[in-house]
Amino acid sequence: MLYKNTIDLIGNTPLVEIDAKIHGLKNINIYAKLEIYNPFGSVKDRTAYGLLKNHIEEIKQNKQVVLESSSGNTAKALSILCGIHDIPFKTITNRIRVSETRDILKVVGATIEELPGLSECPDPTDPNDPIKYIERLMVKDPNKYFHTSQYTNLDNPLMHYNTTGKEIWDDLGKVDYFFGTLGTTGSSRGIVEYLLEKNSHLKKMGIIASKGDDIPGIRNLDEMYEVGIFEKKLYDDIVTVNAMDALDAMDSLIKKCGILGGPTSGACYQGMMQYLKKIDATLNKKVNAVFVVCDRFEGYISYIKKRKPEIFNNDVKKESIWNLKEEDQNYAKEIDSKDAIHWIEDRQSLIIDLRGNLAYRNGHLKNSINILEHCFEDLTDNTIPFTPNNKILLICPTGLKSKKFSILLNKRGLDVYSLKGGIIEWRNQNYPLERINIAES
Repeated sequence: MLYKNTIDLIGNTPLVEIDAKIHGLKNINIYAKLEIYNPFGSVKDRTAYGLLKNHIEEIKQNKQVVLESSSGNTAKALSILCGIHDIPFKTITNRIRVSETRDILKVVGATIEELPGLSECPDPTDPNDPIKYIERLMVKDPNKYFHTSQYTNLDNPLMHYNTTGKEIWDDLGKVDYFFGTLGTTGSSRGIVEYLLEKNSHLKKMGIIASKGDDIPGIRNLDEMYEVGIFEKKLYDDIVTVNAMDALDAMDSLIKKCGILGGPTSGACYQGMMQYLKKIDATLNKKVNAVFVVCDRFEGYISYIKKRKPEIFNNDVKKESIWNLKEEDQNYAKEIDSKDAIHWIEDRQSLIIDLRGNLAYRNGHLKNSINILEHCFEDLTDNTIPFTPNNKILLICPTGLKSKKFSILLNKRGLDVYSLKGGIIEWRNQNYPLERINIAES
């Protein structure tokens, strides 16, 4: 089939049935909506085009720069679409967590501005939140920029209502269960709203990461609050998935189904199976379930390698923050912000801030040092970097990752504490933070 341009390839992705011999359910047919077949590789191709398509000529005429807060697929798709139309694009973000993402964005032509953010999701109380930062730019020079605003723009779910949801219905007919991951929630919302009009008895489940866990592209349990286009009432249930199970499910999709989905797709498949296995035996007739394969795995190799080294024939670490067990929680040591005040002047104590360098520059506890989380992880994986005589306080944005490190190191006989609630709680209590000006360094 001949197409005039790449943009015409967006949408009309296939729906493929998963063999019952693979998923093992007796009364449920499972179908995967393969959004990896979009031209730029993800479900966000639709989102980006939906946000941009009605404004392209206006943007060009006004010689504007397109702005978005995205750390991944939306930025990639917007950058490519803008490039096709000779429009400059910039993403402003504080949450690029996978190294390949930054490289991919540079290759496709995006300008990246990284901020010293304090949380993984939009935080309206944080002056360094990317969305608030963009809003200030828009107020300062409204004619210079066009903000696509994926977190609040209803063109996001509308695009999926008009295309993704309709395609599923046209290809399959009645859908009884739908499973979608929750990031900006635009794709899931649009699909659900369309399918719900066709079947008022549709069961709708949103998939998120477990508390304190990190799966690229979706929220975790700590980030589930109503913001932007998220409509909690649309979902019958919210299913949590941990990162390791998501990667196991991803591995199954790739090797057993030939579906080259990434960690987010694995999370969606895993969350669906967790839910459906509990109800399969209670059904007395065949039903249809659909889940979304959001994007491909190639952009997450470093993430996968760190958590699943055995896939790459690398040695599995006996102890790491990724394989802590429930009983290991007994090794956790935490202190509240008010108690941490006493540590600041105590030169016998070592205070380590695990956040990014920009965040550390923007505000940190007095006398703390900055070791980036991934560097600290490599350090603790390969050696014991402190003596038992060192009293150590670890700091991260929310206190959850630092708690995991404290567990790991305390199991090794050290004396390591985590700041409960992290730098966000410290800030909320109005305790002092020091800044480093660029000129000072």
